[in-house]
Amino acid sequence: MNLFIDTNIILEIILGQHHDQEARSLLLTTHRHHLFLSDFSLHSIGVILFRRNQSDAFLDFCSDMVEPGRLAIIGLSVQHMNLVAQASKEFRLDFDDAYQYVTADKHNLVIVSFDADFDRTARGRKTPQAVLET
Repeated sequence: MNLFIDTNIILEIILGQHHDQEARSLLLTTHRHHLFLSDFSLHSIGVILFRRNQSDAFLDFCSDMVEPGRLAIIGLSVQHMNLVAQASKEFRLDFDDAYQYVTADKHNLVIVSFDADFDRTARGRKTPQAVLET
C-alpha cells in the first residue's frame, strides 16, 4: 500500500507522545508499504525540533528514515497552490492540512494521520492502527 505519512505521525515518535508505539509500529512496516512524506512535513518537523533545541533528533530522523529511502519525500510546485486553496475552502482545512491533502491526492496515496480534519475530505484518512490491521 502507498501511504502518505502526516507530520503528526513522525512527531508522535520523536517527541514520545501518547500514540508513539502505534506510529512506530507503522514505520516498521516499510517492507510491506511504500511510505511518503511531504517536503512541508520534513521542514515542519525541522522547525519544531530546532525550536525545542533538538536539532540532533532532526538529523537522526533524516539519517535513519529519509536518507536511506524509508520515507520518500514528495511535494507540490507553485502551480499547485490553486489546488491547495481550493481544498482549504472545500474541506475547511488550514494551509498545512490542505497542502498535505493535495500532495496525497496528486500522488494517489492513502493519508495516515491522527488529525481528524482529514475525515472531512474526499480521501479521508487512516490511523496507523487501521493500516496495521489491514
